[in-house]
Amino acid sequence: MFQARLIFFSIVFILVNTSLNAQKTSFKVMAWNILHGGNDIENGQENVAKIIKEINPDVILMVETYGSGPYIADYLGYNFHLIASEKTSLNDPSVNLSIYSKFPFGKRLDTKFPFYMGGIEIPINGETIRFFSNWFHYLPWNNEPEKMGKSVKELLEWEKTESRHKMIEKVLPYLKKFTSETDSVPMIFGGDMNSLSHLDWTKKTKKIHNNLVVPWNATKILADLGLIDSYRKENPNPLTHPGVTWDKKGRKDSHRIDYIFYKGRSIKSVKSVSYNAFFNEPININGKEILYPSDHGIVVTSFKLR
Repeated sequence: MFQARLIFFSIVFILVNTSLNAQKTSFKVMAWNILHGGNDIENGQENVAKIIKEINPDVILMVETYGSGPYIADYLGYNFHLIASEKTSLNDPSVNLSIYSKFPFGKRLDTKFPFYMGGIEIPINGETIRFFSNWFHYLPWNNEPEKMGKSVKELLEWEKTESRHKMIEKVLPYLKKFTSETDSVPMIFGGDMNSLSHLDWTKKTKKIHNNLVVPWNATKILADLGLIDSYRKENPNPLTHPGVTWDKKGRKDSHRIDYIFYKGRSIKSVKSVSYNAFFNEPININGKEILYPSDHGIVVTSFKLR
């Protein structure tokens, strides 16, 4: 009798969970560079997990994981994918990128450059979506490029002089391949690009940029592939919603350099917000104060399946 009841309740549990999953037509994605695995402050890994818990995303595209992934995933009860070779230890302190999900994982999407791009497929409500986490180098960098005394043409030439552009060029074949397939398999690409956005340096904003309108190459390349900057789509005015994710005390260095892009007929963004706080100072989310373990802000975009 006990065994029969156990089987009955197991079947009910499976049916209920299947029904709930089938009704999942929206999901929330978070992109965050946690800075050195969150380990630069006391209880940093726990603080990372607490912040994520308050935001409650369904999928997390993480940068600078550096060995903290298993702890954070276990704390939150998420599935965890390390963007590295399959034999790599999940707490390897040298691995940069990772992805967390409330949903089960599908096929791996490995690249030859896992330190700055890689991903995995995640089925949501029967729809397979390709998720990619990314990081691009910060060089070349200037806190106030509008004050460098360069023309727009010279700024675009300067932008291509160091590591970031070389990284983008290396992963561009992957981006072209996956964006060309989004009619059947949508994709979401996010993380820390360490780059300014061409959508933030427009005619509307030229007064704050020394009258310069700069089509920054790093983000323009993605737009030309049809990838949509979800934050700027949902918050089209950069003056009222700058979406700053990089800021330093004592100097003028406030920029939006972390992103969530997407492309696909079957998904659309419906809301996007950003969070930011200074390193090792409190951030208030849902009325809770948590010491902020990172030097980067957070981007969170909510999506709907069409």
